[in-house]
Amino acid sequence: MKRNICGNVSFIGAIDWDLKKFHGEDYSISSGSSQNAYLIEEEKTVLIDTVLTENRCEFIKNLEEEKLLDRIDIIVINHAEKDHSGALSCLMNKINVPIYCSAACKNILEGQYGKRGWDFRIVKTGDELEIGNGKKLVFLDMKMLHWPDSMATYLTKDEVLFSNDAFGQHLAIEELFSDKADEGVLFKEALKYFVNILNPFSVLLLKKIEELEKSGLNFSYIAPSHGAIWRKNTKKILEKYKEWANSYKENQISIVYDSMWGGTRKLAKKIEQSLNSKEDVVVKVFDIAKTEKSDIMVEIFKSRAIFVGCPTVSNSITSTMAGFLEYLKQLKFKNKKAGVFGCYGWSGESIKILKEKLKESGFSVCEDAISCLWSPSQEDCLKIQSFVENVL
Repeated sequence: MKRNICGNVSFIGAIDWDLKKFHGEDYSISSGSSQNAYLIEEEKTVLIDTVLTENRCEFIKNLEEEKLLDRIDIIVINHAEKDHSGALSCLMNKINVPIYCSAACKNILEGQYGKRGWDFRIVKTGDELEIGNGKKLVFLDMKMLHWPDSMATYLTKDEVLFSNDAFGQHLAIEELFSDKADEGVLFKEALKYFVNILNPFSVLLLKKIEELEKSGLNFSYIAPSHGAIWRKNTKKILEKYKEWANSYKENQISIVYDSMWGGTRKLAKKIEQSLNSKEDVVVKVFDIAKTEKSDIMVEIFKSRAIFVGCPTVSNSITSTMAGFLEYLKQLKFKNKKAGVFGCYGWSGESIKILKEKLKESGFSVCEDAISCLWSPSQEDCLKIQSFVENVL
């Protein structure tokens, strides 16, 4: 259903209350989400992005019922990932209009949907497209935020930045706008989205925000591909992104662990007790087998140091911990400390493996560690205070 945003700009995407996972199983969703497609109706009618593949039939049906489908003159695809382009193939079976996108986006679209003879118009930063009534689209390269093909599109006069994946959230909000959302939930989901999607590209993101601020463009609306559309508080999300992208951390310590028979869990609790004796430090503890990893990553992002524990299993670490550490490595956290701990029965390789994996992930890892045979003894527990001090 078409819903007005401003002027002749409308939301025509999908609000997805039931979506629970994103990027396969990696990203857990607790507040729903949306795929934000937009329609601009000036002398030329422009469709910006589509919806997730699963929602393509309803998306096209809505366009047909509202007699919008045959009025589309131009399609802009800011990003080829299937939560943006999922309805494109079906759409192009019904209409034959030019598709404006980056060169990398064209290649990815053809890789996903085949070479179908679509009329691609390749654009780059600074290219403009007149759409009538004195308005134009200005295309902005957003390479690696977060795919090689990413770009944003700016609508003059109405001052709308269609920002693609930047500034988004996985948040279903029927009222569409950020000022209609619960601010606590809004920024919680914005932070989770930043950490799990954009943090690996923080350096590029800071440069891009600086470029946008120097461009002379005003942003009355920031319309991302997911979640609430920013209005009234567009400067606030820009400032938050600059803060988050600049090696962000709070006075927080996170303990993450996996345990088989309770020994490593006992160590985690003892470390928690030691940390709780320190003033003003926020301590959080997570059993990685029972907590969504995308939520844990938000807490690690906020932490100045982490403690990671795992028992030794068959001369290695648990498969749950292995997967967790691989995901941690992908997010490229910076300027954070780490210490490791764990129990073993035969050989004790988990400590060495945890240290190696955390170093590969960019953490400053303490050479000291707590490694216990079978279960922590009283003597082992007496070492924890000095271990904690050495890590911090």
